[in-house]
Amino acid sequence: MKVARSSLYQQVASDLRRAIYSGDLGPGAQLPTEAHLQDKYGVSRNTVRLALGELVNEGLVTRAPRRGTVVRDRRPLLMYPQRELAPQPRGEVREAFAYAVSQEGREPSQTIEVQIVSPVEEIASRLELGDSDLAVVRRRLRFVDGQPYNTNDSYFPLDLVRDSEITRPGDIARGANRVLEELGHKQVRVVDDIMARMPNQEEAERLQLELGTPVVVYIRVGYDRSDAPVRVAVSVLPADKHLIRYELGLR
Repeated sequence: MKVARSSLYQQVASDLRRAIYSGDLGPGAQLPTEAHLQDKYGVSRNTVRLALGELVNEGLVTRAPRRGTVVRDRRPLLMYPQRELAPQPRGEVREAFAYAVSQEGREPSQTIEVQIVSPVEEIASRLELGDSDLAVVRRRLRFVDGQPYNTNDSYFPLDLVRDSEITRPGDIARGANRVLEELGHKQVRVVDDIMARMPNQEEAERLQLELGTPVVVYIRVGYDRSDAPVRVAVSVLPADKHLIRYELGLR
């Protein structure tokens, strides 16, 4: 009985995938050579390459110069969105992302650009801005252990934060959320929207994404005590580097 070539490469890919998920092939491990896989499965070189290409597209492996195909380090950043606005321990007044990453024993850093913009309709409507109203956006490329992990663009109504630290370039050690609180606009309610898609070219380049890696777009709108929107944060999260966990208490 003749086995279809598609079934052959899927079998090779399935076996390698199982070895990666089980930990038999850990991060940085080198996969068997193409020649070895050809001999083991009795298949052609092209069939092996189709199997390896499928694993590359899934973000499980990458092709490294002079090393062949190796398992990617897929250690995800564990995110707890419900903790962003929670009080930090006494003496730990840090920006939410930096605090969360450091709690995992990892090293956070980021680059920041600040602009005054006329926001696109989606952002303007979420902030309930008029046609002529402007917003301040803080565009951040965030790193964990020196690797680009995600982007975060936070928008604020200009009239709300004018002349505050939010409008100035550079890091805010205690975080923009704390500045909003000091301005009398503490966020007491948030609405999250989460969706998945493929990255655009700019996102793929900034985040150094492997071919075929999808991203999660996470949009959070924060409201103050008068139920007015005071911040829209748009995060682009590579799907292979993040685990989003919600903890919900039921009564």
